[in-house]
Amino acid sequence: MLRLITENHRKTRSMNRRELLRLGGVGGLLMPFAGAKPVSAEPQQSGVPGFGRAKSVILVYANGGQSQLETWDPKPDAPDTVRGEFAAIPTAVPGTFVSEHFPKLARLADRYAIIRSMSHDDLDHGSATYLALTGRFHTRKSSNPLPTPDDFPTPGAVLKRVRPTSRFPYTAVHVNGPAFVPLIAGPGQSGGLLGSDFDPLVLGDVDEKAVGLPGLSRQQELPTVRLDARRSLLESIDAFTRQLDRGQPVGELEGLYDQAYRMLASPRCRDAFDLTQEDDATRNRYGRNRAGQACLLARRLVEAEVPWVTVFFNHNARGQDVDPKKTDFYGWDTHNDIFTAMKNHLMPRFDLGFSALLEDLEQRGLLESTLVVCMGEFGRAPKIAIEKSFVGESPGRKHWASVYSIVMAGAGIRRGQVYGASDRLAAFPHTKKTGPWDVTATMFSALGVDPKQHFNDGLGRPFEISTGRPIAGLYAT
Repeated sequence: MLRLITENHRKTRSMNRRELLRLGGVGGLLMPFAGAKPVSAEPQQSGVPGFGRAKSVILVYANGGQSQLETWDPKPDAPDTVRGEFAAIPTAVPGTFVSEHFPKLARLADRYAIIRSMSHDDLDHGSATYLALTGRFHTRKSSNPLPTPDDFPTPGAVLKRVRPTSRFPYTAVHVNGPAFVPLIAGPGQSGGLLGSDFDPLVLGDVDEKAVGLPGLSRQQELPTVRLDARRSLLESIDAFTRQLDRGQPVGELEGLYDQAYRMLASPRCRDAFDLTQEDDATRNRYGRNRAGQACLLARRLVEAEVPWVTVFFNHNARGQDVDPKKTDFYGWDTHNDIFTAMKNHLMPRFDLGFSALLEDLEQRGLLESTLVVCMGEFGRAPKIAIEKSFVGESPGRKHWASVYSIVMAGAGIRRGQVYGASDRLAAFPHTKKTGPWDVTATMFSALGVDPKQHFNDGLGRPFEISTGRPIAGLYAT
């Protein structure tokens, strides 16, 4: 099923909307508007390590707060109440250990870097997701605010503002979204103060239907001449509509029409969303599930030169409360039953899908030009305990933002390294403390966009792209 973040405040005539849905079966294309002009994004920090090394960024978002102790930063020598049930296993990098339930990722540890010193102080999903995705603290820290038009824009929206791509109809695509935190779509995923016209394209469950944008394929009975005739018809309808509105244009759909036609006219654009073009072995390698197929689609979008792709792994922070029988619904918010949830549901799929993404990108020669980032909004507490206010009968871990781990790979990132360290209990940073704002700065810098550059919103107000600094120590010297 295709899910899209829709416009809440824009009013258009239903006749135009219905006509658009008839355009060769295109339903659900969300077009950035032509309001504010993009500003220059010329490289200004060419001396910064990794600057401009990436053509694309893939952000794999571990929605719900991935436990550092059960994944990237196990503490086998910690007390039982901290260590947990899982064993630590050696990786392809001598001296580096990860969870026993990451066997495939352990073998690939020489392809990525682990950052074990992430830290901030926001302790609730909504505002911490906003922080992770935008690099900015929400005005309501440690809360679950609804998205508002005044939110700072998601990075893909900022990228469209400062350097929109001319190679694909969308500068940014969110796959397996939106992210629910846990039961509502969290802030930080939209165009925010730039307006809904800068919203990324948001796709939902791409495993449910083999084509990421159902209905995008051009119908056999609709040749180019008929497509052009429909364009002329729409132009006539719009002209008539403007007359009805006493000369006031309702042309906000003009860009949407153009984008729809571009998608229909370009086999390259249409094919990028078509997972049926992958053989069964490849699709199985990623995992026949929502998040796994989302990772596969991310690789296809990078091949099509989409500069920003966010994959939500998983789409719900704690969907297991809603339906514990559906693995696709599980999120990383494991207050209780952490070991059964991670062992039986979360970690096998993540190990399969994320390792497939890294291997596939490398085998296709794409990893050196693609920055891959895997992170969540925070980690989990260094103490196992039952939380009576949450579903579940066995122990879990509470939210913990004081230290957690993320992973980066590609685009010049030095392989096999561990950047920073937590203390002996994985409770606080021991060395090289860093934060989400620095991750945001690193991603923009990798794309050749100076994170200290400013952009203007539709009212002409300037905003700094990032308040952080690129993490220079991640790169080979």
